[in-house]
This record gives sequence, C-alpha cells and structure tokens, in this order.
Amino acid sequence: MNEFTQKAIDLILSIPAGKVMTYGQIARMAGSPRGARQVVRILHSMSVKYGLPWHRVINVKGEISIASDEGSWTQIQRLRAEGVEVTGNKVQLERYQYHPLKIEE
Repeated sequence: MNEFTQKAIDLILSIPAGKVMTYGQIARMAGSPRGARQVVRILHSMSVKYGLPWHRVINVKGEISIASDEGSWTQIQRLRAEGVEVTGNKVQLERYQYHPLKIEE
C-alpha cells in the first residue's frame, strides 16, 4: 500500500462519530492536495476491508455526493444516527467538520 493511501485510511478512521471531513481535506492532509478523487476510490474499494466510516466523508460544499438514492439515503441515516443534522443532502461544515491536528506516525 502506498503512503498516501495509508495516510488517507488513517485519517478516515480518525474521524469521530458526529463529525465529517471532506474528500479534499483528507487528500491534502494525506499529502496530495489534488487527490480528492483518489480518496473517493479508496472509500469505494477499501471501506469494507478496513471498516472505514465512509459515511463521514462528504464533498467540499458539505453535500452528500453519492449518486444512488439508496447510498445517499444510507449515508444521511448514518450521519443522523450520530447526531449530525442533515438538511436535504447538506451538512453544515462550520458545525460538524473535523479538523485533526496531525496524523500519528
């Protein structure tokens, strides 16, 4: 596994219940400022294997960006179960965004 992928996985695993991070935020903190799509691929291909809380990752606008109705509904329900207010398909980033200080090495 490459260093970016490992750092992204560690960041995603660090997001506490009731908080969210954006794809781009994770990419920047993992060392690839333009790697938001790589984060999407990591979530898509590794969520089950690594038990990633995929539902805590949203887009830069605070929106649920899963295209399927079932997937977006599941994400919204999981976030609400953790106390995150979701209006339509949007989360208030200023209230719920997680800002970790650094990744432990």
